[in-house]
Amino acid sequence: MSTVVLTAFVLIGSSFAARNQHGHREPLDAYAVLLLLVTSGLLLWRKRYPVFVVFGTAASTLAYLAAGYPYGPVFLAVVVACFSAVVAGHRRAAWAAVGLLWAGHALITLWLYRLLPPPGDTASSWEQQLVIATWVVAVLAVSELARNRREQWARERAERAAAARRRADEERLRIARELHDVLAHSISVINVQAGVGLALLDTDPEQARTALTTIKAASKEALGEVRQVLDTLRTPGAAPRAPAPGLGRLPELVEQAAGAGLTVEVEGEAPPLPPGADLAAFRIVQEALTNVVRHSGSRRARVRIAHEGGALRLCVDDDGPATGADAGGSGNGLAGMRERAAALGGTIDAGEQPGGGWRVVAVLPLTNQEDNR
Repeated sequence: MSTVVLTAFVLIGSSFAARNQHGHREPLDAYAVLLLLVTSGLLLWRKRYPVFVVFGTAASTLAYLAAGYPYGPVFLAVVVACFSAVVAGHRRAAWAAVGLLWAGHALITLWLYRLLPPPGDTASSWEQQLVIATWVVAVLAVSELARNRREQWARERAERAAAARRRADEERLRIARELHDVLAHSISVINVQAGVGLALLDTDPEQARTALTTIKAASKEALGEVRQVLDTLRTPGAAPRAPAPGLGRLPELVEQAAGAGLTVEVEGEAPPLPPGADLAAFRIVQEALTNVVRHSGSRRARVRIAHEGGALRLCVDDDGPATGADAGGSGNGLAGMRERAAALGGTIDAGEQPGGGWRVVAVLPLTNQEDNR
């Protein structure tokens, strides 16, 4: 549609120019109208073939001027073609095409005017050529400015898209960590208690009943936490229905571990923590105790909490021995602990102790978080 409007404008404008320049330029004839139609019609392909269109419009415009037809809006098609070529990234082609048009026009008006129509034409001055050159440079400068602006917009769109993908990846990773920590801990407790219940079902029904009660409580808690995670997916940005777990729920972990046959000793108390650090600390201790239940032959574990040098230090260890190849826990669990600590600028150190057993040490800096509370 824009090409049709521009073509009509060029034809009408050239007709008015022919009236005003009657006697000084050749009148518009069928050949002139054909050149104008070709020049403007080439713009239909300016997005698909920008180089061909900018050279084609420049050549047809030069042919129009060499035939002595009136000056008018015929240059507008070249301007549009040049703009499209520069914006599309074909800067050299646009500069070359416009430069050749200006050079050809200068050659015609300064030296070849005696050999070309209209008869009796006079040479133009260098001042006129300088004005034309200024307009050419201005058109190219505006085209370059538009190209730079378009590239900047494209970069900004790409950066926003990359940031959105990064946020989505981080959110998926956070949800995966939450689900892993909740399910791994609860299912480990359920697995141990199910084994106890099956072993004692005939010989000690009362103890089997206790095991089943523990399974029911652990599964209920797991379902509640999973439901809370899924609710955040269904209603992004909504406030959670229940507060995020923290070290204040450490006694619950100790009780659940006791239900799985693990005695946990807790030393030290945590200071008031920001929500993010509190959740990370809770999940790290939870995962470490889960690994003891699943992968250690020890029935005793220790949790030491210390607040020193603006950082929270957590130490969870057991006496071993390991009951499987994955003594320290699964790769996902250890990786999740490290990711939680790294998100807060902290570290996780996990490995075997010299005297046997496994130890997990987490250091979570709190200074910056306390300042941002």
